[in-house]
Amino acid sequence: MPPLTPPHPPAQASAVGRRAVLGAAAAAAPVLAGLAAAAPAAAAPTSGSAARRRPRALPGGGDLGPHVLVFDPSTPDIQARLDEVFRQQESAQFGPGRWALLFKPGTYHGLNAQLGFYTSIAGLGLSPDDTTIHGDVTVDAGWFGGNATQNFWRSAENLALVPVNGTNRWAVAQAAPFRRMHVRGGLNLAPDGYGWASGGYIADSRIDGQVGPYSQQQWYTRDSSVGGWINAVWNMVFSGVEGAPATSFPNPPYTTLDTTPVSREKPFLYLDGNDYRVFLPAKRVNARGVTWGSGTPRGTSLPLARFYVARPGVTAATLNQALDQGLHLLLTPGVYHLDEPVRVTRPNTVVLGLGYATLVPDNGVTALTVADVDGVRLAGFLVDAGPVNSATLVEIGPRGAKRDHSANPTTVQDVFIRIGGAGPGKATTSLVVNSRHTIIDHTWIWRADHGDGVGWETNRADYGLVVNGDDVLATGLFVEHFNKYDVQWFGQRGRTIFFQNEKAYDAPNQAAIQNGTLRGYAAYRVGDRVTAHEGWGLGSYCYYNVDPTIVQEHGFAAPVTPGVRFHNLLVVSLGGAGQYAHVINGDGAPTSGTSTVPSTVVSYP
Repeated sequence: MPPLTPPHPPAQASAVGRRAVLGAAAAAAPVLAGLAAAAPAAAAPTSGSAARRRPRALPGGGDLGPHVLVFDPSTPDIQARLDEVFRQQESAQFGPGRWALLFKPGTYHGLNAQLGFYTSIAGLGLSPDDTTIHGDVTVDAGWFGGNATQNFWRSAENLALVPVNGTNRWAVAQAAPFRRMHVRGGLNLAPDGYGWASGGYIADSRIDGQVGPYSQQQWYTRDSSVGGWINAVWNMVFSGVEGAPATSFPNPPYTTLDTTPVSREKPFLYLDGNDYRVFLPAKRVNARGVTWGSGTPRGTSLPLARFYVARPGVTAATLNQALDQGLHLLLTPGVYHLDEPVRVTRPNTVVLGLGYATLVPDNGVTALTVADVDGVRLAGFLVDAGPVNSATLVEIGPRGAKRDHSANPTTVQDVFIRIGGAGPGKATTSLVVNSRHTIIDHTWIWRADHGDGVGWETNRADYGLVVNGDDVLATGLFVEHFNKYDVQWFGQRGRTIFFQNEKAYDAPNQAAIQNGTLRGYAAYRVGDRVTAHEGWGLGSYCYYNVDPTIVQEHGFAAPVTPGVRFHNLLVVSLGGAGQYAHVINGDGAPTSGTSTVPSTVVSYP
C-alpha cells in the first residue's frame, strides 16, 4: 500500500504504514552459473505394473542436490558464491529458485551472507556455537526501495554471528524465521533508513545485545534470551524469553508470558563427523530460554539413511511409497508437483524441507494429510495452491480425530501456505487441524494480495485455518486476506500466543463481505459451542483499498462465557481505508478516521 506516514527512526510506539501493494515482483534472474537444477528423478515402478510385483524398495540417504551448497572453512570463494545466489534471489519474489546454504562446524571470517527469497542459511553443528561466522547474515530492502514489508520466505538457523559493526540487520516480513541463532551483539529488525516493516518471528535464540524492532509493526519471540528490547509499534509478544520487557499493553504494546506452555523445537540437519543426521528436539513444558545453552540439546536423532532424500520431479506416488516403507522425507530445494496427496500415516514421521521446498497440488487434491497418530513433525516447506480448487491444502488428522497426543504431539513448524501470487491458485480451506494437542509453531497462511493470479475471485480462498481438534496450541500465527474467516476455532481448550492478520484488501464492496446480519467476517472466530479458549497478543488490520467505505464489524468473535478469554487485542484501520466498528464482539471503540491508531481491548470478557 502507499505510505501512510513517513518512516521513523527509533521511537517508542511510532505508527508506521503496512505493506505496499505494488503488484508483481521482478522475475527470477538466470539460473546460477555452474549450479543448474538437477534433472527430474525417475519415478519408481508402480504397483500397477503388468507383473503386479511390489515396487523396488527406495533407498534412504543420498546426495542433497545442486541447490544445497555446503561450505567448510577451507572452501574457496565462499563470499562470491553467496553473492551469486543473492543476485539471483534478491527480487525473485515469485520465482522458481530455491536454495539452502549450509555451513559445516568451524569458524568463518569476513562474510556477509545477504539472503533473498527462498533462501535458507544454517549451521551444521548440534549447537549454534559450533558454527561461528565473524560477519553478518543480512536481510535489507534495497530491492524494494527500503520497504521491508515484502521480505518473505527466507530463514536463518543454528549459527553464531559476530556482526562486523556489532549489530546484525534482519529486516524481514512474514515467513522468515530466525531460529537457534546466537548473535554476539545486537539485532536490528528494521531496514536501512527505518522504512516500513511488518512483523516476524524469533525462537530458541540468544541475542547478547539489544534487539531493535524500530519500524516493525508486530513481532513474536519465543523461548529465547535477549540483552534488551528497545521499542514497540503495535504488537510485540514474548513467551519464555529471558530479558523480555514486562507486559505493558497498550502503551507500550508489550505482551509477555513468563513461559511457553508447551514447545518442541524444529528438527534440523547436522553433521556427526562426516555423516548427516536429523536432530529431533525434545518436548518442553513451561519452557523458558534456549534449548542449547548448557551444551548438547535434549532430544534424539535419525541418520540420513532413514530419510528418502527427494528431488523435484519425483511423483507423489514415489513420496508415498517412501513413507509406506517407513522412511521419513527430506525435501531438497525445488518445486514438487503433486497429483495425489502426500499421506503421512505412521507415528513419529518427519517431513523436513530444505530451502523452502514447495508442494503444488495440480489437480485440486489436498497436498498433504496426516493420520491421527503421535509425534509427526512437519517443518520447513511451502504449500502453493494450484489452479484447480483444493477443498483443503493441508489436513492434520481426519475429521473426528479424538486420540490423546499430549505426551507426543504433532508439530507444524515453518510450514507456509500461499494461494495466488505465483500464479492462479484456489483453495476453500488452507489448513485444517483435527488432531488433538497439535502445536502450530510459526505459520504464515496467505491469500496473496499482490503478484500474478490475484483478484477477489481469481485466487478465491474462503478460510485460512480451521481448528476442530481439542487442546491445540498456536505460537506465532500469521493468517491474512481470506475471503471469509481467516481463523475459525471449534476445538476446546485452544490457545494462541500471538496472532497477526490483515483482512482482504480487495473486497469489491460491503455486500461482498456481508455475513448474515454482520458486516464482514471476523479475522479470528471462536465457535459458539466452545467453552474454553485463550489468546494473548492478537491483532487485525484492515485496508479496504477497493472500497474504503467498507465497515468491518469486529476483528474478533467469540462466545461470551468465562472460559473464553483474550488478553491484549487490537484492530487498526490503515489510513482510513475501511473501518472496524468494534474490537471483539460488540466491545472496543471503533477505529477512527485516517489516524492509523489501534483500538485496543486489554482483557475480554
